[in-house]
Amino acid sequence: MSEPAAVAKATMFPRFGSDLKSKALLGAVIVLAILYPILDSNASHVSSAADAGVFVLLALGLNIVVGYAGLLDLGYAAFFAIGSYAYGFLASPRFGIHLAFWLMLPIAGIIAAIFGIILGAPTLRLRGDYLAIVTLGFGEIVPVIFLNADKYTNGPNGINALDPPVVGSYNFGHNPLPYYFVVLFLIALIVIIIRRLRDSPLGRAWMAIREDEVAAAAMGIDTVKTKLFAFAIGASFSGIGGVVYSSKLGLVTPDNFRFSTSAFILSMVVLGGMGNIPGVILGAVILFELQSLILTQMTIWSHQLGAFTHIGFLDQLDFVNLKFLLYGLALVLMMLFRPEGLLPSARRRMELHATPEVAASESQELYDVSTEAQSA
Repeated sequence: MSEPAAVAKATMFPRFGSDLKSKALLGAVIVLAILYPILDSNASHVSSAADAGVFVLLALGLNIVVGYAGLLDLGYAAFFAIGSYAYGFLASPRFGIHLAFWLMLPIAGIIAAIFGIILGAPTLRLRGDYLAIVTLGFGEIVPVIFLNADKYTNGPNGINALDPPVVGSYNFGHNPLPYYFVVLFLIALIVIIIRRLRDSPLGRAWMAIREDEVAAAAMGIDTVKTKLFAFAIGASFSGIGGVVYSSKLGLVTPDNFRFSTSAFILSMVVLGGMGNIPGVILGAVILFELQSLILTQMTIWSHQLGAFTHIGFLDQLDFVNLKFLLYGLALVLMMLFRPEGLLPSARRRMELHATPEVAASESQELYDVSTEAQSA
């Protein structure tokens, strides 16, 4: 069986038992996510889970750009900043405008999508490294603008006293629990939207461009417009995440939107598995919890062990300061041993790991060509 046929068979005709197992696993994950605040009532853990959910939203948006359309975006945090500052401008005492949180979710998404179109329209004719450099520049410019526009953004101090969400007479305040459930709802909604988009003609056009842009253009796909849709939709999800994140913190500052944030989100997509929604969610949760909880807990354990064993090295070790070293090491190991990610899509797994039958047929075809050439 040829490789394209094997890919088609794996993606179009999944086994019934495997599909049943996937649905059971999905149901268990949903139930566990809903019951998590009951199973772990620690407020700091719930708050960390809510923040992790925001980064899941960001990773899902970037997955459209990178995983589906095959475009390398190194400035994705810029749209996160735009959504956050939109909420800071329109839902705080800064300008005396107090739009509701629920109204700001679609507004910030639309604003971020417009900036995605503004960035993409003149640049999406570029490819590969050139596009990556342009998006990197955009990602560096936006936080600097917010940092230096002191009159409007309060410079490095940011905009504080943001309006918390309100439902009837209930004010979210600083309670992380309602934010957690809002984030869960948004993740579920966005996953449904992405699945619909993936199976639509637009989604198939994204994947065609990812596989071969020249061939896609030859088949009549408007590559610029299609890539522009990917940028705009991915940016809108980032803007929505910015609203939730800034409202939960009650503060928005330019320090949260540097290049390291874009690299962090891209690492989530790569680690989890580009193009696969469950993989991206898993990668986002693992990396965020590694940063916010696991490394902090490892530092505490190391200090306790150092005090008990009187080993000075352990008492001075700080895993939080080593997070970028650990991220880099994890990515290097992933690229060496599992380049498709933790939960790759079936197509990407087939592309990166050819079956023995495919490899044998390819070698046989090459051998036949070479022998025919010699005989001629």
